[in-house]
Amino acid sequence: MSDCLFCKIVAGEIPSKAVLESDTAYAFDDIEPQAPVHVLVIPKEHITSADHIADRHGGVVDDLVLLAQRVTALKGIRESGYRLVMNVGVDGNMTVPHLHLHVLGGRRMGWPPG
Repeated sequence: MSDCLFCKIVAGEIPSKAVLESDTAYAFDDIEPQAPVHVLVIPKEHITSADHIADRHGGVVDDLVLLAQRVTALKGIRESGYRLVMNVGVDGNMTVPHLHLHVLGGRRMGWPPG
């Protein structure tokens, strides 16, 4: 999608601080971190949100979670714990309409989130 911020990041048109990458997903540091560790894991293919995942996207969510697990190990938060967040829509506080998984950690997470 030509006007999508995350598609431009995947294409290398917008710089990002890469953390890890797989054949189908890309993980990078969030530019406005909400925790000491805040990494976004996105599919390289444009999918608008979790509401838009279809049968043809088999394995996309699996790959996002598996890459997130690798991120937590690399960032040293796997043992202490972390939060995985996937926002959907305006009320879900989704600010970029491209499926993404937030990996948050490095401190105790309160409830409600924030």
